[in-house]
Amino acid sequence: MRILFRDVRLVDASCDTIGCLLVDGGLIEALLPEGTDPLSVGAERTVASPRGSVLLPAFVELHAHFRDPGFPEKETLESGSLAAAAGGYGTVVCMANTKPVLDDPALARDLADRARERGLIDLFPALSLTRGMEGRDPGHLEALRGAGGGADLPIRADLPVRILSEDGRDVADDAVFLKALRLAAGLGLTVSCHCDSGGEDAATARAIALAAEAKCRLHIAHVSTAVALDAVRRAKAAGQAVTCEVSPHHLVLTEADAARLGSDGPGRVNPPLRSEADRLALIKGILDGTVDAIATDHAPHTAADKAAGAPGFTGLETAFAACKTELVDSGLIGLSRLSSLMSANPARILGLSDRGRLEAGTRADLVLVDPFASYAVDPSAFRSKGRNSPFSGRVLRGRVLAAYHGGESVHDSRSVT
Repeated sequence: MRILFRDVRLVDASCDTIGCLLVDGGLIEALLPEGTDPLSVGAERTVASPRGSVLLPAFVELHAHFRDPGFPEKETLESGSLAAAAGGYGTVVCMANTKPVLDDPALARDLADRARERGLIDLFPALSLTRGMEGRDPGHLEALRGAGGGADLPIRADLPVRILSEDGRDVADDAVFLKALRLAAGLGLTVSCHCDSGGEDAATARAIALAAEAKCRLHIAHVSTAVALDAVRRAKAAGQAVTCEVSPHHLVLTEADAARLGSDGPGRVNPPLRSEADRLALIKGILDGTVDAIATDHAPHTAADKAAGAPGFTGLETAFAACKTELVDSGLIGLSRLSSLMSANPARILGLSDRGRLEAGTRADLVLVDPFASYAVDPSAFRSKGRNSPFSGRVLRGRVLAAYHGGESVHDSRSVT
């Protein structure tokens, strides 16, 4: 079906203009001038947008926990997908710390197929770097290899896997870690390292050094300290294939907020909320280009588990507003730069050239936002099962109005009562 999004502000990493966007068969066909007549382009349906609203490429999430399989009381594929759509996300990488651990390609394919059947988002499950996330044996990665892959991605063509990760566990043995990194490099996959064990600064430096030796693409998850970020900066300057992400809560909150929330309960997250100096260093990293992406580390928990000290925050449904309020409304960056951090760059890290930008031929995964709408965060209204938001009660500016997957509506906050 040919769908025309009419007379709306169109923003992506390299575009900020008023115009129309034509979609056909789930793909963007063209960006057209404001006032384009629907009949002149054969549009079968039109979508009108509220005055002042902005249409962006849907966000791409590099780091979320859907708790599926194994922890349905915390989150499921259904509730996580609904939360992602409500937050404006069209593509999500879910972590492997499930039960059983995602170390089997069949499990990854099943999750991705179920998400595709539901039609809300595209899911790219991360597989664990070692079997069972036990840090001993990366041999299961051999099952990913297939003759059907291209020269630049020698992985079985039927597998929706772009990232390997041990999530919050580091592979302690250097020899095992190096072997796993070399296997990943041979498969053309990126390893996402969380650098949680033994101190973030030292763990980041170690991961960078071993990845350089293995010639493996490395992604550093949820960087939270100035020292760790500087290690990434130096590696990039040396020409190493390293990227990194920061989380909205580390960009907005500090250790003072953790103390206010309760450092051993509601305010606990890994890595922990840091000093104001560290927070400002992360923002500097966004301004100088060291930070490639913003990722939520969406980590839903039951109220009882969170009160007992389970680390992590629910983040998919507040990420855009938190980052827009902190970074754009303050004048630090514009919406185009925020789009690059939340859409274009994460898509690039995943090797997905068909999304993350408003360009002809790319997927019509879109998010419509009201950049001026202010609201107080109410976790009881989340689509996620997790209510553990550090932004509860906080007034944020920037609301997701609607999300489209392949041009079809998958979320509309204006129809929710």
